[in-house]
Amino acid sequence: MKSSISTKLFVAVLASVLSVILIMGLTANWSFARGFLGYLNEQAMQRMSPVLPRLAVAYAREGSWEFMRDNKDRWFEVMRPEPAQDFAIPGLATPPTSDLTGAVFRIALLDAQKNLVMGFPGVHDDEFMRPVEVAGKIVGWLAVTPFQSVSEAGGERFQQYQLRASLAMGVLSLLLAVLIAWWIARTLLDPVKRVAAATHRLAAGEYSSRVAVSSNDEVGQLARDFNQLAYTLERNEKMRREFMADVSHELRTPLSVLRGELEAIEDGVRTLDQASMKSLQGEVGMLSKLVDDLYELSLADVGALTYRKVDCDLAELLTNITEMFEERCAARQLSLQLELATHPLSVHADPGRLQQLISNLLENSVRYTDAGGTVQVRAAMRDDEVCIEVMDSGPGVDPAQLPRLFERFYRGETSRNRASGGWRVWGWRSVTALPSPTAAASAPTIRPQAASG
Repeated sequence: MKSSISTKLFVAVLASVLSVILIMGLTANWSFARGFLGYLNEQAMQRMSPVLPRLAVAYAREGSWEFMRDNKDRWFEVMRPEPAQDFAIPGLATPPTSDLTGAVFRIALLDAQKNLVMGFPGVHDDEFMRPVEVAGKIVGWLAVTPFQSVSEAGGERFQQYQLRASLAMGVLSLLLAVLIAWWIARTLLDPVKRVAAATHRLAAGEYSSRVAVSSNDEVGQLARDFNQLAYTLERNEKMRREFMADVSHELRTPLSVLRGELEAIEDGVRTLDQASMKSLQGEVGMLSKLVDDLYELSLADVGALTYRKVDCDLAELLTNITEMFEERCAARQLSLQLELATHPLSVHADPGRLQQLISNLLENSVRYTDAGGTVQVRAAMRDDEVCIEVMDSGPGVDPAQLPRLFERFYRGETSRNRASGGWRVWGWRSVTALPSPTAAASAPTIRPQAASG
């Protein structure tokens, strides 16, 4: 049978309280027995105090203890307490003291050598003896045999009363412990149950699940961490869907063009000539490039990209890349500018991957920069790092979206990032294959930066 954590916590708290109650009960019972016996024995010792002077007077008068030996009448006469004069009734004799009342039953008279003369023949401990002195000389001892148990002292009824009272307090304490254990289990575990329920909803795909945070302890921190996790999953799911929509859009465009041109050729609207073949080949090439980009991103995602790192001349690499875009920039009436440092720029990297990254950035700039604008590529040394800047004259990206341009699946809401820009830019870190690449984005500039080799 599966036990919930609430039941376990309830049982643990209740068992702890029960253990404390049991230990306290046993300790109180033991302490009561010892204290009660000590009280009775102390009372017996106090009762011997007024007897000592009477025994001393009797010994001084008789000269020995022979008058007391086996003489119960004289013994009880000496042991009989003196009546209070204020309450004495004229004409009535003082009632005799029974040998079963008070401490007479356990008191004994010993001679100077501690031999029994009269009284209770028990074991006599020095701790419970008082000397009988005559003229400064010890002539005998008055001893009392201490009680060893409550039943022996005749206190069973009192002990039972105390036991019943302790039992009643124990039952009340147990009921209180049950209430406290239930309250603790509920108070501590209710937030955990809420987190567990929200986790089940999250596992079912309800990424909007959140948990109310009502404390600053470990449970509250757990709730905050869960909310952060849910927020991250919800954001990633949203970006994943947007990414899939972007990929579908990117693939649909060349496919639609291919389908339209093929249907036109099939219907005889267009002839299958060299121009048609070139148009179809261009659409297939664009489609192939999109598929290759997706494949590269999937390799980067699993860390399976291969690199061929060499010492490469960055100025030569950027020159070749910009020359590839000169014709397209001219067709869109864009001015393409390349600014290089006067000193050599060398990095240890995969030139193919660097070309892929810079080409993707230039592709975005050429595609979305307004006609008559400028696209500029710069490369220079800054603080022992090679800095490559790709800039255009806009329209730029919303400043609020700039920090997220390099996040996985992220796509801005503006038309500038509607196409492949977003998901192409995301893989920049894996594509560069540099020791410690960094990137920064600003409107209207996107800058990947690479450490010098």
